[in-house]
Amino acid sequence: MKVLIATDAWRPQVNGVVNTYTHLAREAGGVGMSLDFITPQEFRTFALPTYNEIRLALIRTSDVAKRVASLKPDYIHIATEGPIGLAARRYCRRAGRGFTTSYHTRFPEYISARLPVPLAWGYRFERWFHNAGRGVMAASPSLVEDLTQHGLKNVFLWSRGVDLSLFRPRPGDLFNAPRPIFAYVGRVAVEKNLAAFLDLELPGTKAIVGGGPQLAELRTRYPKAIFTGPKYGEELAQYYASADVFVFPSLTDTFGNVILEALACGVPVAAFPVTGPKDIILNGAAGILNTDLKEAALAALRLDRAACRRYAEQFSWAACARRFREIVEMANAPQLLEIHANHRQRQAL
Repeated sequence: MKVLIATDAWRPQVNGVVNTYTHLAREAGGVGMSLDFITPQEFRTFALPTYNEIRLALIRTSDVAKRVASLKPDYIHIATEGPIGLAARRYCRRAGRGFTTSYHTRFPEYISARLPVPLAWGYRFERWFHNAGRGVMAASPSLVEDLTQHGLKNVFLWSRGVDLSLFRPRPGDLFNAPRPIFAYVGRVAVEKNLAAFLDLELPGTKAIVGGGPQLAELRTRYPKAIFTGPKYGEELAQYYASADVFVFPSLTDTFGNVILEALACGVPVAAFPVTGPKDIILNGAAGILNTDLKEAALAALRLDRAACRRYAEQFSWAACARRFREIVEMANAPQLLEIHANHRQRQAL
């Protein structure tokens, strides 16, 4: 089965979307899939305003048509709503080809955090974009419900995995600072709500591992916190394992791959009880969910690190790849798609 994936997010970006499709590509052969990608690396690009790390492609619909004619994929999957995703959508609509999509980023909330744009406008765009396809994949049960309530159709649950060989408990301490260490790992940007973490009165040390457009600002505002900048591979995993608690203050993430990475390193998680964390974290065992993030962080200190690792071991990228194939095949089979839609309607009653 050949699948062409159109994505605006790709290396050298470091985020959950890139991480997901990188692992999907590695696992594809094991589930009988062959994947090809259309990415920004193939085109001239320009920087996303306010976010220079993200490069947007200058792509035409004809570029997509040429790739499809060359590769002859069985299915087309559109991963993102940027220029590449829009060009792929236009091609599919004009050519009368079905396609699937995935919902990785809460763009309505993301845009509203930066510009005076009502959420309703953002979700109107999301309905226009995704409902033109045969199915949209969402990473958590609560996100599936939320998107359905916002009018998106044929929403399928597609969970994520974690690299258990890279992210594992390790000895050592890269922070070399007073304990306990409360750490966040990930993109340093306004939508991650990092001030909610950095403003907490906590013992020990607060640390931010990662880069992004808000890094310089937060370094100035919070001189007592540690800011390591971006880290990768083994060094990144060591930073995770060096923490006592992983604090995830985001209110808008659709999943939170970093939560699984922290748990795989044996680090308990503190987070708000919102979409993403509440779908991953086993509250009171592998992490603490609380509307009071300080209370969650302090309570997480008491959790068993070995239990966190055991909990993370149930998430695999191989299962993620199998589920991706199942959804693509189901969404492109009218009878199966009707069964799925009827099942969703019964659940809503």
